[in-house]
Amino acid sequence: MEPWADTLRRLRDTVCAGRTRPAEFRKAQLRGLERFLRENQELLRQALADDLRKSDFESELSEVHISQSEIKLALRNLRAWMKDEKVPKNLATQLDSAFIRKEPYGLVLIIAPWNYPVNLTMVPLVGALAAGNCVVLKPSEVSKSVEKVLAEVLPRYLDPSCFAVALGGPEETAQLLEHKFDYIFFTGSPHVGRLVMSAAAKHLTPVTLELGGKNPCYVDDDCDPQTVANRVAFFRFFNAGQTCVAPDYVLCSPEMRARLLPALQCSITRFYGADPQTSPCLGRIVSDRHFQRLKRLLGCGRVAIGGQSDERDRYIAPTVLVDVQEAEPVMQEEIFGPILPIVTVGGLGEAIEFMQRREKPLALYAFSSSRQVVRRVLESTSSGGFCGNDGFMHMTLSSLPFGGVGASGLGNYHGKFSFDTFSHHRACLLRPSGLERIYGLRYPPYSPGRLRLLLTAMESPSCSCTLL
Repeated sequence: MEPWADTLRRLRDTVCAGRTRPAEFRKAQLRGLERFLRENQELLRQALADDLRKSDFESELSEVHISQSEIKLALRNLRAWMKDEKVPKNLATQLDSAFIRKEPYGLVLIIAPWNYPVNLTMVPLVGALAAGNCVVLKPSEVSKSVEKVLAEVLPRYLDPSCFAVALGGPEETAQLLEHKFDYIFFTGSPHVGRLVMSAAAKHLTPVTLELGGKNPCYVDDDCDPQTVANRVAFFRFFNAGQTCVAPDYVLCSPEMRARLLPALQCSITRFYGADPQTSPCLGRIVSDRHFQRLKRLLGCGRVAIGGQSDERDRYIAPTVLVDVQEAEPVMQEEIFGPILPIVTVGGLGEAIEFMQRREKPLALYAFSSSRQVVRRVLESTSSGGFCGNDGFMHMTLSSLPFGGVGASGLGNYHGKFSFDTFSHHRACLLRPSGLERIYGLRYPPYSPGRLRLLLTAMESPSCSCTLL
């Protein structure tokens, strides 16, 4: 018996009935999400602590608060986002009504990751429900405690005719992907992203792929090393480094490396104490498999700071590696842990060339006291997002789209961008039923005079059209 057949049929019936389209229905679902977060904050914090040893500070800052902010923004702006968008017209369509209507795609599948299992589940879910879709949510089986809350508690707050949770691992996800969805939103690794995109292609289903990558961080010689160290260490070791937009390696001159290493040691000690394993502010690696992968990466290059590990505690110390080679695994795969390689380069030009020959990252960072240097890095590279003189603060603005480019992802979301991602932008033109004497100029038999008249009518300073 196909485990999801009845569920998908129920949700598809809701789509066909148009029940999710009214603004009030959408708002009711968003208010349900709002209540879920408000009434289960302690439960979610405990689940995040169980899965990732997240501190209350990190859980509130990066998981719960961001999700609540997205809901508030959607509730405040939903009617404006839903409103038909009028467009400029040419002379031939002056008597018509031309607009873009934002319609729900229909039945949406959201596949969420384990590293920010609340944030990266709730934020796309807000966009999908605000856009009037029915949703199948597939939380990660790796973050088991959060998965349990999402499966058992969240459905109580949403209408069962438009929402369902699917559980399981890779095999169950593959089975789920065999079904036809109207849109798929996936957050995870590039390897799995390719599998999702391949499955979606069988049904010509559009996708958003939020993937990862090797995020470079260039540090110029004119920087204050302690300021850079504070900011890089905070964002690299936040959530034990298990962040898709964390700086994945530093590019700097040998001289800056010599100044940066003691500054990084100072920052790590100040943040996490002399023994970071006892710090309540440092998280843990999510699983034994990921721990073993990270432990192997510790063998790359030379350990300059940290390097300690404890398998029973799934603890990896905040670590800085030097003398790493570009061909080593730590420079070939996304680290996703508290390990920071430093690669030395001869200058800004060499750093830019290094970044240009690699896949486009999800995020790129540049530190310099010179605006010209930061601008040059921005203009000479490509990435999903960019931040000068800080870590991933660009993610905190719902007015900026979040997403990758090339190997780091496809599509974007956050704020109104989430609503637009989950909405089909339907081109609409409504024409009066009469006035046939005017519109009849298009019909055969053709003449050069009519052609000139039509071409003139179809031109406009603000809008040009092509007759197909």
